[in-house]
Amino acid sequence: MAELVVALDFKDAASALSTARTLRGAAPWMKVGLELFTAEGPKMIAGLKDMGFKVFLDLKFFDIPNTVQGAVRSAARLGVDMVNIHALGGQRMAEAAMAGCLEGALPGQEPPLVLAVTMLTSMAAGDLPVPGAPGPSEMALDLAVKAKQYGLNGVVCSGLEVERIKASCGSAFACLTPGIRPAASEAGDQRRVVTPAQAVRSGSDFLVVGRPITGAERPEEAARAIIEEMNRAR
Repeated sequence: MAELVVALDFKDAASALSTARTLRGAAPWMKVGLELFTAEGPKMIAGLKDMGFKVFLDLKFFDIPNTVQGAVRSAARLGVDMVNIHALGGQRMAEAAMAGCLEGALPGQEPPLVLAVTMLTSMAAGDLPVPGAPGPSEMALDLAVKAKQYGLNGVVCSGLEVERIKASCGSAFACLTPGIRPAASEAGDQRRVVTPAQAVRSGSDFLVVGRPITGAERPEEAARAIIEEMNRAR
């Protein structure tokens, strides 16, 4: 069953936690990304866990295997439920990430899911700085197959790519889809977007939604409306 992940793309903990507080009971997951984590650090994770949320730490690790292993180990020790790395890091980096995940898992808790970022949903055909490169969707599928072979739990991809990835990697291989926009919302800087209903019908396991919820006058009502659309699509 697909789950909603709210992207807390704020500049400071006070704003993020205030919004998260209004979403208790409306959304099960919160996402902490680069800007917020860089500004506030591990205390953001602790604050959200204290509220009862599952936490996706979205830092997109991409470095030498030893460094990524240590970073994922540290993330797991914070108690996060999901973390991501770049699929382009290759097999040794992916295997190091999985090792770090197991090393840092808290006693009595499941290790966090480790997902591989395929192609950013802000990228469209022509954005890749490589002449003659295949389109983002084709690259996403190839990277997803590799991530499955490397032993990762799933991938971050556009909802446009989920069906083909599930067909190639199996239904248990998790697909987290950013770039989710309700029909009435503007795409902003996203390019390969789908609605919540389209993502669910394609087989997405996690739907990441930020501004359509956090920028709404009543975030909890916006979140519930998206969850209702997800439920109808099932």
